[in-house]
Amino acid sequence: MRMTFFRPSPESSHPEALHEAVMDSVSSVRDSIPEQYHTHFDTLRQEIIDFTKAHGIPRESLGKPDLLREATKKLSTPDLERLALLLERFEYLLKNGEPKKEDHTEALEYTEKYYHLKEQYDSQVELLEQVGILKEGALLGIDGKKYPIPTLEQIASRLFERHEELSTKHDQGFTKLLLVPFGMSLDVLQEVLKQFLLDYKKKNPDFDLDTDNPLYTSEEYQGADDGDFPKLVYYPQSFDKKNHQGKTKIQILEKQEDNQDFFPGWTIHLLQPSNQGTQDTKTPQGFAFIPRKGQGISEGDFIPRLPLQAGKTEEEYLSILKDAKEDKGSPYHHESSLTPEDWIMAFMLHLEETGRPLDNAYNHVFTESVSYLAGAFFRSSILVPYAYWSHDFRKILLNTHAPHSRNWNTGLRSSVIV
Repeated sequence: MRMTFFRPSPESSHPEALHEAVMDSVSSVRDSIPEQYHTHFDTLRQEIIDFTKAHGIPRESLGKPDLLREATKKLSTPDLERLALLLERFEYLLKNGEPKKEDHTEALEYTEKYYHLKEQYDSQVELLEQVGILKEGALLGIDGKKYPIPTLEQIASRLFERHEELSTKHDQGFTKLLLVPFGMSLDVLQEVLKQFLLDYKKKNPDFDLDTDNPLYTSEEYQGADDGDFPKLVYYPQSFDKKNHQGKTKIQILEKQEDNQDFFPGWTIHLLQPSNQGTQDTKTPQGFAFIPRKGQGISEGDFIPRLPLQAGKTEEEYLSILKDAKEDKGSPYHHESSLTPEDWIMAFMLHLEETGRPLDNAYNHVFTESVSYLAGAFFRSSILVPYAYWSHDFRKILLNTHAPHSRNWNTGLRSSVIV
């Protein structure tokens, strides 16, 4: 039997206020709510707008019960429940001036115990605001849309819901949170990285940086994720020019709309931290380096995991992770390759937290490696991105590499996407 659909009505809600709040880009209704809840208002409002667009529901019907009832007749029960919940939360906020309290206690307690989540989340939100990515609680996407950052409670709930399937990854040390503004332009993100390096140098004069050119990128990266036929695709299943099965950034953003399996515009990762082995008692800091061949140390008691060590080709790494997706007994089950966006955010966070550049592959002790970014693929030139910090040139290098070539000092860092 179909559920009874919650909808605005004169007896139970304020349809005029709801209509104004959703239809106006800058609403007086928003201004009537305490400033501390403006981000929550923006997040809910955008979720409702995205839902109505994805399901062909006229936005003007949201303030008119009869029109809304007619427009939602053909929705499936799960979709109807989703819209009902969004409207219920939004109307509660409009009526009471504060969010409806939901009980996230168990999820927050769990993630605090096993991930030290709040401290990680708060510090990364602060960094995102500091570098100008996060403005009024959202990023500006390459498609011109604003994507609110997932809340602490949303991430905690997701981790708690998946705690059984992720227990092995936690045992292997995947406890380091990484918030990635995937939806923004890669060109813009590169400019953010440059400015971050220059600002870091000002605060840390001993940091050895080429201030004239702190970031080198090959020409492939320019406008790589933009245009009608972007050069860069994400999450390829092969490095084949035509049969790569990857998606463009715009295609991924469209898929994320009103899909509860995603955080629209954002990618949330778990990686192994640099202070591996202490994460049960201390907040995870930075990211574990990619070991050279023969230098990796196994982690985990349930399914011991030897790190993906340097020295393989991108095709070999991709094959390992593809095979692991369907193999629950694989130590690499649930893992994915990183994208340039992921690496840029990881670099900034790692430097901020540890004071050391990430993937300093040519340092004097030769323990770290160049990082393949096989979560992306330049389909026209059949090249794969890679990144590292150059000790000699005192800068970051974002470059490309043929997927079948092998380098003894180049490897792959993988993550668990939440």
